[in-house]
Amino acid sequence: MHSASAESRAALLERLLPSRTDSSVLLVACSPADYSAGAIARAVEDCDAHLLSLSVTSDTTAGGQAVVFLRVSHRDPSSAARSLERYGYEVIAMRSDSSVSSDDEARLRALEVLHYLSV
Repeated sequence: MHSASAESRAALLERLLPSRTDSSVLLVACSPADYSAGAIARAVEDCDAHLLSLSVTSDTTAGGQAVVFLRVSHRDPSSAARSLERYGYEVIAMRSDSSVSSDDEARLRALEVLHYLSV
């Protein structure tokens, strides 16, 4: 593979992992023997989310566990994290790509409903 400039690497990364405001990312650790993309997908889907990206990283934990990058279709990753932990995976980090919190979004939706009720 030819060496790529920093700009083309950034463009490739953006193409592979485009920014999405309606998603969140999680880093999950598991032993290499316990890794199963199907089980991870089921765990994510059990909380009514879609698995948008899954990638085994080159990172490992101090205990030798593999680190897996996930992107899910929920703005708040906590339900996906709980589901993954029920399946035996360890969530080591999570972050929402949304700048609007779920509380703010709920408040905005409630105001919209009140607006329509007053019309």
